[in-house]
Parts: sequence; C-alpha cells; structure tokens
Amino acid sequence: MDHTNHVRLGASELTPDLLEGATIYGADDNKVGKLDHVHGSTAIIDVGGFLGIGAKPVAVPLIDLEFMRDEDGDVHAVTNWTKDQLKEMPEHHH
Repeated sequence: MDHTNHVRLGASELTPDLLEGATIYGADDNKVGKLDHVHGSTAIIDVGGFLGIGAKPVAVPLIDLEFMRDEDGDVHAVTNWTKDQLKEMPEHHH
C-alpha cells in the first residue's frame, strides 16, 4: 500500500476512540497487527494470530506509530517495526 497520499492525523485526532482497532503496517508494508488499546503514551498492539485468536499483545511507544487515513477515511498506522521484531517483544500483561 502506498501511504504517501494518506492524510496524517493531527495531534487532536490521536484519541483512543479513533485509534483503537487501527491496522498497523510494518517496515516491509505488511500488516503486522491491530491496535488493541492506548495506555497513556503507549500503544498495545495485537501481533500475529488469526482472527484474533492466538494474538500476542505487545507495547510500543505511540511515537513509533504514524497514524493516517486512507482514501476511504479508514484510520491505520505505519511503523518501522517488522512483524518478527514485534513478535520477539515481551508480552504485555494488562
């Protein structure tokens, strides 16, 4: 997916209601997970799994994610992390 024409979200739009459920694309532009929830300045991303089963929650700084809207207005994010790097992170426990 080419993200160059996607509209970056402004700081005022970075609310949990808007961001939760966003698809996260990794460094190789593959889907790496979904944003489960925001915890302060940390994003909890569900990585791997299938249809939400077996996914592993990991915590990354929100600053590592660049949120934007695509042509349809759907919110998603791009990060420099790869899926393998995220899978190697310690599991986040609520």
